[in-house]
Amino acid sequence: MAEGPLDLTLELAPRARFDVVELRSRLSAEHRDALAPYPSCLYWSSHTTAGFLDRSLISRLGPARVPTYVDALRRIFPEGAGYEHDRMERRQDLDAAQRAVEPRNADSHLAFIAGGLRPCVTHPNRPGETVYFVELDGINDGRPRRRLTRVIGFRNEAVVAQTRIDVPMSRHPIESVNLKDPRLGIYDRLADFVARAGVGTGRLHLALDPGERHAALTVNEFETLLMKYDLAAVLREPLRFMAVQYRGLLANPRAVPGKALGYAQYDLVRVLNSGLDTLGLQGSIVEKVLARTLAVPAARFFRIGRSVHLLVAEREDGRRGFVEGQYQSPILVQWQKSPRPARVLHATLTRLE
Repeated sequence: MAEGPLDLTLELAPRARFDVVELRSRLSAEHRDALAPYPSCLYWSSHTTAGFLDRSLISRLGPARVPTYVDALRRIFPEGAGYEHDRMERRQDLDAAQRAVEPRNADSHLAFIAGGLRPCVTHPNRPGETVYFVELDGINDGRPRRRLTRVIGFRNEAVVAQTRIDVPMSRHPIESVNLKDPRLGIYDRLADFVARAGVGTGRLHLALDPGERHAALTVNEFETLLMKYDLAAVLREPLRFMAVQYRGLLANPRAVPGKALGYAQYDLVRVLNSGLDTLGLQGSIVEKVLARTLAVPAARFFRIGRSVHLLVAEREDGRRGFVEGQYQSPILVQWQKSPRPARVLHATLTRLE
């Protein structure tokens, strides 16, 4: 009888706050040899500011452009651009000691969400296959953060069970719904669905119904200020925080030297042209269409997917079920009101063999 999946844990030390790591090259020779018999690998991150790019996005970008893509995200969401999540005095979820050490990293969360990063992806296990682990908040107070990933080698993936989930929505056009909210009962239902199937190692695929529009799914931290203010602001005006850096200059160009204004305009154009086309934006711009470019709608900007995967495996407590980082939550995001009082999700549970 063939052996089951091989489950390995890999620890990474970020080299910078924003970093792109080709993960396969970080595997030890021992790990590579152990994974060699398995034709596929699942990669999982326990973090909300560090994760993986989907294979389809890597294919569209081309491996050489991945750092440019990440740099574009960094510029769209500049560090310290007045995010509500970073106003520690308003963070009711933190005590005084936590406020003193909590990283101000709203930009990293927003880049993760808007850039379509994922905590769980699969790749063929073959030479030349690139697996990118994207780090968006790797340094805190001058020290590298501890990053953990799991690599699971498997031979086959089989569908075990499927179910439908209705997610109630308010009448607000812009909304984020935490699927772990105990008041909804959705996560408990999904946990029971997984437990009854008896899957040892697998993944749960949550996908929006094909008829759902103007909505997406992500996995991130559901912190109130981040979701209700910062993300909502981005959904209304995707380049809002980037524009903060330039709006003062461009709103009153006569108040600044021509050279400074020229640098600001040139830098903005360069950023938009050096990778933002991969986010769904147009190419070069000129001053007279700047405002229109900055107001590009979320539907064209976001690379949040219509589905997410949740890892099902052995947890730290020895039990099997959802494996999740401390702050990870599946989140349904919409930027236009649904015509129905609930949005439909389809859950598909698979077993890795």
